[in-house]
Amino acid sequence: MSKRLTTADTLSLGFMVFAFFLGAGNIIFPPMAGMLAGENMPLAMSGFLMTAVGLPLIGLIAVAKMGGGVLTMTKQLPAWVGIAIALGIYIVIGPAFAAPRTGLVAYEIGMVPFLSEAGDLSQWLYTAGFFIVALLLALSPGKLMDVVGKVLTPALIVLLAILAVSAVIDPQDPIAAASDPWIDSPLTTGFLEGYMTMDALASLMFGMLVVDMLRRKGITDNADVARYLSIAAVIAAVGLAAVYISLFYLGATSSVLGAGAANGGVILAAYVGQVFGEFGKVILAAVVTLACLTTAVGLLSACSEYFNELAPKVSYKAWVVINAVVCALVANVGLSQLIAISIPVLFIVYPIAMALIVFAFAKPFISQTRPVLAALLISAVFVGTLSAIKVAGIEALAGVVELFSFLPLFDQHMAWAPLTVVIIIAGVFYKRNQPQLVAE
Repeated sequence: MSKRLTTADTLSLGFMVFAFFLGAGNIIFPPMAGMLAGENMPLAMSGFLMTAVGLPLIGLIAVAKMGGGVLTMTKQLPAWVGIAIALGIYIVIGPAFAAPRTGLVAYEIGMVPFLSEAGDLSQWLYTAGFFIVALLLALSPGKLMDVVGKVLTPALIVLLAILAVSAVIDPQDPIAAASDPWIDSPLTTGFLEGYMTMDALASLMFGMLVVDMLRRKGITDNADVARYLSIAAVIAAVGLAAVYISLFYLGATSSVLGAGAANGGVILAAYVGQVFGEFGKVILAAVVTLACLTTAVGLLSACSEYFNELAPKVSYKAWVVINAVVCALVANVGLSQLIAISIPVLFIVYPIAMALIVFAFAKPFISQTRPVLAALLISAVFVGTLSAIKVAGIEALAGVVELFSFLPLFDQHMAWAPLTVVIIIAGVFYKRNQPQLVAE
């Protein structure tokens, strides 16, 4: 018989999901975007919230609706398609980019301000220690909900609340004029900036991680699993939105204080240092370290679960160790280099994830689901690759890319959106006309 979660356990589950999402990018990107958007902050923030809150929310609900992640969503296609997509997402969100980034951001914001001289050795030592702690927490997935949801996250929420309230009641500078490209297209730029959090991709991973945790807790009924996952998704979305709005406002009202900052972490550090002094540095270090640690734990766990399914001869615990070691090594490439490399990759992977999420909601209204899903994925890969080539600045292929510049929203790197809508409408329209064709 399926068990039920108590109210406290349900809240703990939601807090855990919130903590998994709230990592490195979620803290460093909003302040920078807020400062650059300036007077166009409301539109920019709206676009950012669409991709950084809305898409993860519907991604988690999509997993709940489908009863599984990427492999379940693509089960009508050849098995290698789902495996390739899932593997690509897990590598991007795991050991290649997102997970190592958590260690780097924790080091640069949570440790460097306290060092008299930061260098390669201190970075190596810190990231090694950081991923050892994450590894130890990820080795017990059955206890993950209790440790993260009931211990780490409440502490994180308290620290974030202090920072958010301070940003609202004590703005440092007037909101300045917007900078390029936030002047002419703040909504679209904010939407694309939300890609950098990688949360829509993470939702497909964390959704399955939560499903597995619920089943370990004795929640075996699929309807109950979907309900608890959906509740957790809403709790996480509300928390993320509150954090992003406050950090956007902090950045927008730090136009002088943050002038010339290389990233949002610098703006945060400058604000906290000015408002709270030395004690503020400790608060900021604690916030960033906890946020990055909880995300690293979630990413290590989710990736290791999936890799264990692909290669069961290697145990889950062995995969956790392997992933943690790789993350520690990649983290020492450097934050700026890691972000630069990840951008073209995200322009390919994000449209694929969006196609799967949209398909999960549209599936009940489509009769010929297999060709529709195939068309969605093919178009997503195609336009995503074009955007990646353009962003990466590959001059040899610039002429080929320009051949498709006629596509709607192509210049904004969002050509996948209208194509997805057209394919879905075509699939739904075919179903509506099917009874008439049969009658004839």
